[in-house]
Amino acid sequence: MVPFSTSKNNSKKHLPFYYKLIGMFSVVRGYNILVIAIAQYLVSIFIFKPDQDLKTTLLDVHLFITVLATSIVVAAGYIINSFYDAELDRINRPIKSHIDNFVSQKTKLRSYFLLNTIGFLLGFMVSWRAALFFAGYIFLIWLYSHKLKKSAVKGLLFASVLTMIPFFVVFVYHKNISAVIFIHAVFLSCIIIIRELIKDLENIKGAFVCNYQTVPVTYGEHLTKILISIFVLIALYPIYLLWEYPEIGLMKYYFYLTFVVLLFFSFFLWKASSVKAYNFLHNVLKFLIVLGVFSMALIDTSVLIDKILKGL
Repeated sequence: MVPFSTSKNNSKKHLPFYYKLIGMFSVVRGYNILVIAIAQYLVSIFIFKPDQDLKTTLLDVHLFITVLATSIVVAAGYIINSFYDAELDRINRPIKSHIDNFVSQKTKLRSYFLLNTIGFLLGFMVSWRAALFFAGYIFLIWLYSHKLKKSAVKGLLFASVLTMIPFFVVFVYHKNISAVIFIHAVFLSCIIIIRELIKDLENIKGAFVCNYQTVPVTYGEHLTKILISIFVLIALYPIYLLWEYPEIGLMKYYFYLTFVVLLFFSFFLWKASSVKAYNFLHNVLKFLIVLGVFSMALIDTSVLIDKILKGL
């Protein structure tokens, strides 16, 4: 936790409002939240409610509240991470850190508590189980940010689980799971773990300075690359299994592409040694995750066409 000087806090008061708005959007990573919200709706439309018309799903109030509560709680999680990682971000992401600092630490804390309260209360509007789920998720985010982030193995596992949860929170609402969804979850878990390890390699300089015991800091870059390669191999197995399921429809082409990309990814991983190279690999993984979200619309194109026609 890095306190800001009084002069810096005073200077923030005189910033134009749109600066603070841009700063808050950067802090909460609005683009990530948008992708998560879209993913939750696509899962509901094409996996959980394929026979329900598009209008009914989109106008489902409880689903909307679930997605909204998730977005709000995730935003609060990004805020508390930004609060605790101020010094780390100044080293690893100086430009983003400068934009984040348009918002004072005091405002970040207030926003964190306000958003968590709103997210928890919204959960109650769905069910007490949803409220309990969000309360647990809020606690785990705080535990990770405050206690576990500087730990190598615990930090990696917690970061991966916390990143994956929003993509599958609609399970709480739909109370449904299948073999395809489970295999897809295993695949996504592997990609997220790989992404977290790449982020650790990318941020190794700041981690050393701020005494974060990440996997690369604790065990070295070489062992980290071995671990990433193992998870790439593990990720290829659920991809192979998903090819065998006719239910995924044209989404199989996404998995064909992902298979090839991961092979090239592994090759470039062992060539990478700079922050720029690791940043490129990180962006490749983000691209695969975002593309995977939108590829859910290809699970059954007849369902997509039918839903659009019913909505007209």
